Amino acid sequence: MSHSPPPELPTRSLATSLGQTFRSKPVLAVCLVGAFAWSVEQSESLRPLRILSSSQPISAEESRPPDAPPLLQEGEAELTTDSKTSPGMAAPTSMHATPSRGLIGGQEAALDLPAIEAESPPVDLVDPTGSSLDNFFRALARTQSKKDKAITRIAHFGDSIVVSDYISGTLRRKLQDTFGDAGHGYMLIANPWPAYFHNDVFRFATKGFRVSRIVGPTTKDGLYGLGGVTFRSTSGVIAQFGTAEKGKYGRNVSHFYVSYLAQPHGGTFELSVDGKVHSEVSTQAEVTEVRQVEIRVPDGEHRFQLRSRRGESRTFGVVLERDGPGIVLDALGVQGARIRFLDKQDDEHFASELEWRNSDLIVYHFGANESGDGYAYPMDEYLRTMKAVIAQGQKALPQSSCLIIGAMDRARRRDGLTSSMKIIQLIIKEQEKAAHELGCAYFDTYNAMGGWGSMPRWVKRGLGQADMTHPTGVGAIRIGNWIYRSLMKSYDSYLKRHASN
Repeated sequence: MSHSPPPELPTRSLATSLGQTFRSKPVLAVCLVGAFAWSVEQSESLRPLRILSSSQPISAEESRPPDAPPLLQEGEAELTTDSKTSPGMAAPTSMHATPSRGLIGGQEAALDLPAIEAESPPVDLVDPTGSSLDNFFRALARTQSKKDKAITRIAHFGDSIVVSDYISGTLRRKLQDTFGDAGHGYMLIANPWPAYFHNDVFRFATKGFRVSRIVGPTTKDGLYGLGGVTFRSTSGVIAQFGTAEKGKYGRNVSHFYVSYLAQPHGGTFELSVDGKVHSEVSTQAEVTEVRQVEIRVPDGEHRFQLRSRRGESRTFGVVLERDGPGIVLDALGVQGARIRFLDKQDDEHFASELEWRNSDLIVYHFGANESGDGYAYPMDEYLRTMKAVIAQGQKALPQSSCLIIGAMDRARRRDGLTSSMKIIQLIIKEQEKAAHELGCAYFDTYNAMGGWGSMPRWVKRGLGQADMTHPTGVGAIRIGNWIYRSLMKSYDSYLKRHASN
């Protein structure tokens, strides 16, 4: 039986068809998206928008698999690289808040203040008492009324999610847009971790500082300042701080504070402002105690320097503030921390640090590292230690409010399958229980994200990092926006409850 030869392929029509395919809108769209993603990966200035790779460095501690809780060793580590401002880590200023309408001044009470215009949040704050944030809102109302020097302060404690100042930085920007800028707040002397960063401020420190941290290596006396880190320095070591060099935020300051330890055999450091020596501070004293030195300057752009001169000085952090009215938010992130680690501080010392800053709201933002402990740390013990830390803050500042921000969803890949970690559900249950028992407000990040299975979806959308634990810069900004919107919704309810008839 004869077989006829196969027909010739229509080469001309195939080439034409392929050309048409590659010129089609779907294929062109995919190519454009790929080209944009590649350009983002190559650009340091677009780091917060990265999807293919992490937008924030993650430490070995943060990325380790669930295991036994870490063993903390006493000692110190020397910083072997300079601490520099990293423009590539900055959150984009184009994602700023929409200001509220008609902030008014001269009011004697908060009764007739206008509502804040903010979008509705994906979840409302859980308020166990109905008035958990009233003290904070009372301070906000004074600030919104533009009372003279009415500063509302927030202390935002957290783990790596706060270390890089994305969520806290977004919250700071939006609140300052709405209520006024009273300064950047508290910062550590140098970078104790590579990912440590603060938006909207200038920072630099030379290598050579020796550090002890509540996450290890620890210091025997338990004195870590407000930020959980203590710095020792000898002659020639320098740290610099100042207003932001560009952008809308952080462009003015009117006073600097330095928090340091006075002690027997203490050294001396020199303070300079705008390149001119201002004063020399001796840290030598008969009794060991934490002190603060203040430098006032005309409100505007300034650069401040601390230089170790003689002997060994021990410092904690610096504060940039203005006279207000306005908002100050202290971003107090500690990489690798669990909330119980805040209790590594000497109790009296930690209370005095809280009293010094006199915050109107204390925020606790933990959970990712507790999930890394797996089931080696019992949930009843987690609840007990969490309550103990929060109760310390309430005792030191009985007139302040507290807010617990719940843990994000976290996922892992095992046996070829990606799934959320069940322990996150147990952790957020205990976090909400602590809020109810201590009278704190609670923000449910887990359900705001979408609940079970939300982190893998976030990773696909460029909102979560590849480690399926941390948000990208864009994801963190989204969470910061949610927290702001939920606070403003509750604040508007507060204003309505206290409105004049």
